[in-house]
Amino acid sequence: MTLADEGSTVLGWVSIACWIVVYSPQIAENYQLKSGEGLSVIFVIIWLLGDLCNIVGSILAGLLPTIIILGLYYTLCDMTLLFQIYYYRICYDAGLQPLPSDNNPSAGTESTPLLAKKEDVVSLSKRTKVIAYSAAVIFVIGTGVVAWIVARAKGTDGNDNGREEDIIEWKSQVIGWCSALLYLGSRIPQILKNRKTYCSGLSIALFIFAVAGNATYVGSILFKSLEAKHLIANASWLMGSGGTIFLDFIVLGQFIYYRNKRALARASVE
Repeated sequence: MTLADEGSTVLGWVSIACWIVVYSPQIAENYQLKSGEGLSVIFVIIWLLGDLCNIVGSILAGLLPTIIILGLYYTLCDMTLLFQIYYYRICYDAGLQPLPSDNNPSAGTESTPLLAKKEDVVSLSKRTKVIAYSAAVIFVIGTGVVAWIVARAKGTDGNDNGREEDIIEWKSQVIGWCSALLYLGSRIPQILKNRKTYCSGLSIALFIFAVAGNATYVGSILFKSLEAKHLIANASWLMGSGGTIFLDFIVLGQFIYYRNKRALARASVE
């Protein structure tokens, strides 16, 4: 195995590890708040459609069953987020108070920041978050190390996905570009929603791990080869992941930009 193969293998498995843990912070945040209103419903639905396209593309491309299973796992997580949003709307709506708006100081909508009545349900405790996020980071790094060790021991390309490399097949390409456009489009509703909710109820770790997962995925493709045929064959995945990184950085910037407004909102209900 060449150095490029080893680097691509490690980055590829680190990317998979990031995507395995990416949903858990938001699912936990929703559970703690008994609300999923920090998420844009359209964002989650379009993300779900993107994952479904990935599954179809994986099947058409003849990828290994493990890749398809991962796609099904991502889809299940998307559906879990949607379930939380509507379940908590129905069952726990009375347990949260929306941040008053200028026009209606006593009421709120899906687009208004949600704040808990009690301090212990505002968010996960800092200590719990540190432990959980540290465990996730260790898992991600550990996955990369183990993948590198196993790949070197077997002397195989850990990036093997069960198909011939750099085959430009139109069905897979169409699905790939549809998936890329869906992933890119999914961020727009969330960015717009954050302008009204100030990122309240949203887990920053979701977007940190998403950036890490997409960055390492792009890295695994580029580390493998910079030949034109290779880049063209993977152009949709490069655009989808690379563009999403840019949009996720906008969301991370919103977390920083609106931090004072979130702090003032919490103070107003204490």
